[in-house]
Amino acid sequence: MSSKVAFPSHTLLPRNIQSMAFVVFGYGSLIFKPPPHTIAQVPGFLKGYVRRFAQKSHDHRGTRESPGRVVTLVHKKDWDRFSGSDAFPDDDVVWGIAYTIDPAYEAEVRDYLDYREKDGYTMETLDIYGMDGDKEQVIVHDAFCYVGHDNNPSFVGSEPLDTLAERIWASVGPSGRNKDYLYNLVNAVRDLSPSSYDSHLYALEAKVRALDAQHGAK
Repeated sequence: MSSKVAFPSHTLLPRNIQSMAFVVFGYGSLIFKPPPHTIAQVPGFLKGYVRRFAQKSHDHRGTRESPGRVVTLVHKKDWDRFSGSDAFPDDDVVWGIAYTIDPAYEAEVRDYLDYREKDGYTMETLDIYGMDGDKEQVIVHDAFCYVGHDNNPSFVGSEPLDTLAERIWASVGPSGRNKDYLYNLVNAVRDLSPSSYDSHLYALEAKVRALDAQHGAK
């Protein structure tokens, strides 16, 4: 089990500077493995989306012969349309981190992220929300985010949680064990904010840890 991730108390840059900066929203491995040349970061969330282990990974957490699974971001309406019966129909918020990149290194970081997220992701711009007391407000307009669409060859869509847990528990790739990706992500999301949560991640973690207990952690 990995140690919990500590997040510095950075805030985003002032709006006039932010408008000129490259801000990227991380909702998967970017939460526990941030991009380089980050000069500010803040937890936040997207509305109207779900985070699901619905993307094959044959380049990081699996192989071409036996691909693992990693998270992707899907619009809630799209997920409802093709997922059949989702275990968590009320989920429509995705917590993550908005990273502001040093403008001097924007091109370098874009290239780095394009390579890191090369397997079936496209970049889009989305608004990021935060909490001001008990009120929601947009904290970043038009942040960049890597999104997986259902028309890309790595998208697998909805799978039963038990099937998905077994796949994640067994898969290993160049970047390590698939289950470590899950555990790191779950720990990171829990640490983001007192309000952060993800029903899908937490249920999946419980099933994979049950497999560890049943078969022995490997």
